Amino acid sequence: MNPTGMLNRYKQSLAEFWAARDARERTTLAAAAAVAAFGLFYALLIDPALTGREQLNKNLPELRQQVAQMQGLSKEAAMFAGISALPVPELSRESIETALAGKGLKPQSVTLSGGLAKVQFASVSFTGTLEWLGEMQKNAKLSVVDANIVALAQPDMVDAILTLQKSKNE
Repeated sequence: MNPTGMLNRYKQSLAEFWAARDARERTTLAAAAAVAAFGLFYALLIDPALTGREQLNKNLPELRQQVAQMQGLSKEAAMFAGISALPVPELSRESIETALAGKGLKPQSVTLSGGLAKVQFASVSFTGTLEWLGEMQKNAKLSVVDANIVALAQPDMVDAILTLQKSKNE
């Protein structure tokens, strides 16, 4: 059956239902329909809007605080953007030996040639060596090109030959 026919059938049955009612009953049904329509209107449109507005009013102070904090961080970032990084020191025997001494490591030899630094250790702490390498990578922008590490019988002790080079991504 087509939708127009169904609509006409429902309209006709509603008209018959309405005609069978007296005036007082029609008034009561109209009032009940108006109350139901208002209730549906309120439940679907007004209540969600009021609830959402209340929730936004609760969140607004926190959001304003976050905006102020973000603006402060933005200004701080802009201030730091103008500051250039500290220059990386040149690769020298003295800078390597100073860094080693700072970690309590004593190399057998330090050799510089063609932008490479070769450092030989005999019986040194493996942990201390790794800490020194991390510091050299971070501060002097050196990376390990070649490593020959031999573990000794004592725990955390190694013999090592390390070849370092300036990182290419400066």
